Amino acid sequence: MAEDTPRHVRVATSGAVMTITLDRPDARNAYSDEMVVQLVAALDAAASDRDVRCVILTGAGKGFHAGGDVKAMKARSGMFAGDPAELRERYIDGIQSVPRRLATFRKPVVCALHGAAIGAGLDLACMCDLRVAARTAKLGSTFVKVGLVPGDGGAFFLARTVGFPRALELMLRGRVIGAEEALQIGLVHEVVDDDALLDRARELAEELAALPPAALQMTKRAAYDSWNGEVHRALELAATYQGIAQNDEEHRRRLEG
Repeated sequence: MAEDTPRHVRVATSGAVMTITLDRPDARNAYSDEMVVQLVAALDAAASDRDVRCVILTGAGKGFHAGGDVKAMKARSGMFAGDPAELRERYIDGIQSVPRRLATFRKPVVCALHGAAIGAGLDLACMCDLRVAARTAKLGSTFVKVGLVPGDGGAFFLARTVGFPRALELMLRGRVIGAEEALQIGLVHEVVDDDALLDRARELAEELAALPPAALQMTKRAAYDSWNGEVHRALELAATYQGIAQNDEEHRRRLEG
């Protein structure tokens, strides 16, 4: 990365857990072209590091992720520049590289949500495996409020998380909800006091990191690949993964222990 390129993602590793922090607090951690590239690179680094078994994704400052940069939208600059054909290519090659990378990321990802998780910020949270929210967090799929659609694939990810009817209602109304309602509809898994957020995310990450990695990663892959698919393919995949897992050394050690 060039010396003058802004750093919009920070990475820190402690034990078997890597924490990836979106670090653009002056813009409420809204996406920039640099953030997209750096986030994908951080996930690549976590994937290739055999000592990393779980990832925490969070944001710096007062909020998790505000989605698209409103200033760039108004200026039609960066990822918002160009005619319809050019914009389509910018989305495919740019912001959509994040969901594509997470779709093939084998290790579990815990999302620690505080402040605002809006638009593409909420979509990013839904791409993660487990979501812990601070009690004061606000979440919303608000694209329609500014005349946009979920260009990063959020319609798919939100529906996968809370079910189609609820996702449709949230997207069509552009409604922002609090952490407790998010918990009630299954959008987040836990709600904790704001000052306990990162500690709880780390507890979950360390719990996952302590499990047999091969079995954990194949269970994750089986769950996602089987979702909304046909039962025969799901059963075949389960049998294949189980054949691998039962011959894994970690499985033998766990049985003997």
